[in-house]
Amino acid sequence: MSLESNDSQYDSIQTLNELELTNDFVRRHIGPGPVQVQQMLKELGVDSLDELIDQTVPKKLQSNKSLHLPFPAGENETISYIRRMRERNHVFTSMIGMGYHATVLPGVIRRNILEDPGWYTAYTPYQAEVSQGRLEALLVFQEIVTDLTGMEIANASLLDEATAAAEAMAMSRRISKTKSQKFLVSGDCHPQTIAVVETRANSLNFEVIVGDIESLAKSEEEYFGILFQYPGSTGRVFDITRVVELAHERKAIVTVASDLLALCLFKPPGEFGADIVVGNTQRFGVPMAYGGPHAAYLATRHDYRRTLPGRLIGVSVDSRGKTALRMALQTREQHIRRDKATSNICTAQVLLAIVAAFYAVYHGPEGLKDIASKIHRFTLITAEGLRQLGYKVIHDVVFDTLMVNAHGQARRIAARARESRINLRVIDADHIGITLDETTKRVHLERLWAIFDTRANTKITIDQLDAVVKDVIPENLSRTSPYLTHPTFSLYQSETLMLRYIRQLGQKDIALNRSMIPLGSCTMKLNSTTEMTPVTFHKFSAIHPFAPLDQTQGYHQLVEELETMLCEITGFDAISFQPNAGSQGEYTGLLCIKKYLQQQGEGHRNVCLIPESAHGTNPASAVLAGLRVAVVKCDKMGNVDVSISKQS
Repeated sequence: MSLESNDSQYDSIQTLNELELTNDFVRRHIGPGPVQVQQMLKELGVDSLDELIDQTVPKKLQSNKSLHLPFPAGENETISYIRRMRERNHVFTSMIGMGYHATVLPGVIRRNILEDPGWYTAYTPYQAEVSQGRLEALLVFQEIVTDLTGMEIANASLLDEATAAAEAMAMSRRISKTKSQKFLVSGDCHPQTIAVVETRANSLNFEVIVGDIESLAKSEEEYFGILFQYPGSTGRVFDITRVVELAHERKAIVTVASDLLALCLFKPPGEFGADIVVGNTQRFGVPMAYGGPHAAYLATRHDYRRTLPGRLIGVSVDSRGKTALRMALQTREQHIRRDKATSNICTAQVLLAIVAAFYAVYHGPEGLKDIASKIHRFTLITAEGLRQLGYKVIHDVVFDTLMVNAHGQARRIAARARESRINLRVIDADHIGITLDETTKRVHLERLWAIFDTRANTKITIDQLDAVVKDVIPENLSRTSPYLTHPTFSLYQSETLMLRYIRQLGQKDIALNRSMIPLGSCTMKLNSTTEMTPVTFHKFSAIHPFAPLDQTQGYHQLVEELETMLCEITGFDAISFQPNAGSQGEYTGLLCIKKYLQQQGEGHRNVCLIPESAHGTNPASAVLAGLRVAVVKCDKMGNVDVSISKQS
């Protein structure tokens, strides 16, 4: 070993200030080290990254502005900061409902799917040969949805239930033989669903009529579609046979928004004759996370398969004649049909759909029925206890939600509930909504009764009520058809078997845990382990989207700080985090532009110029926003042909 000094070693000594500025996270996260960077620069014929940028970005487009951003932080420091932030959130027992429920994510799925980069870094499965594992998991998701809804075909997820309902409305218009532009919506749909449907309808020049669906369905006027919730947002479950018949007599398309867990006990919409069924799978093990993300679904009849929005996974054969999976009927989709696509949705919520699929596989049909039955039993016992306290429960046939007449005291009772760390839904001044879920325990019922018992002297015991309360599901609403009969749903109920099944599918995929992914730019690929860690922090994941603001200050700090940084980087004044996909960001931006022009008295400007080289989502989004697409020619490199643009 040589003892000679290495002058270069001492020449490279860094000061403390330089060492503190070293961002180890960037070096580890992005991947290429100094040697690799130099090799790539040499291949490109430049000496530095700055020279590469100078040759790539025209001088007049380069910004000289200094960014005023927080001092860079290391991974440990960042996690500590996020932990302090989460302490500003307060997790109460959520009984708000409205499509969001506390749930139990099995540890084997959390650790080996949600927290595994083999699943969360994989790209959208355009290349079927390196995506067979995910494609099988998504096929399982589709099977779960079709079985539980009683329909014939389902897509491989949508972004959320409200968006799925809006997609169903557009799909209904494509299918319906009537010329009407009217769409009927039940007032007992979730409020956020009604709001999103109305926004979409406004862009497409549809007229949405909201009200009592049984009365609306009898209308003598034509309507092209109808949407109602089963079970309703306020808990009501009723025989929908006559509503479906009335709609079909008028050649209208029937869409039902439904809860998959409820359909383990109640007759599925498909058996009533529904044409489309939408909903979400959040309560299948996916944390609420203040409203998302979670996988929605849309199921329909086989005859309508070519009007279906979103991904569809099908069974095919490979070059050797072996069974293989692939994305099917892709000519419906935006990456092929562009402005004539059925939707601007593409990748959707694959990771969360896979979590929901494995949740159903892990529990199996009997396990799901047990969970649903326990929730339902708790709900019936809660209702009887409230009746004994002198309250009227509005609906007799329910699954997990009660609408209670609070005699003008709804807000006062909700405030009393918050003092006991329980969130209830205030429907109006007279009515309280109570929704139970997989995490409900006996103690929650006892606390509820104490909250409603203003005299504090009524003695109610759960066991006494359990002995006398009867099932209230009428025979005509009770599910009799089997579901989840495929062997997949009966083979993996132990943790060991589930672990092996997950690993078996994961080995059929390519993600960042195996190699780089030389495709795309729009989906989650570079999320580091540290960035993913807070996703499963309880005080982030267990927050209901309609929780009071004083319980969600950590989330608001997160959003405000992120908005400040992004505004500084982009030069904008404000940012919306509401769109939960790039496609919805495009749609939202176009709606903003359209609204601005209308306010300026220029609503006639309804043409959207889109380069022919643009991603297919762009023209699809423009159509959804009610704009007319004009395609701009491009050269062989995909650049806009300015001369042709000027002529236009």
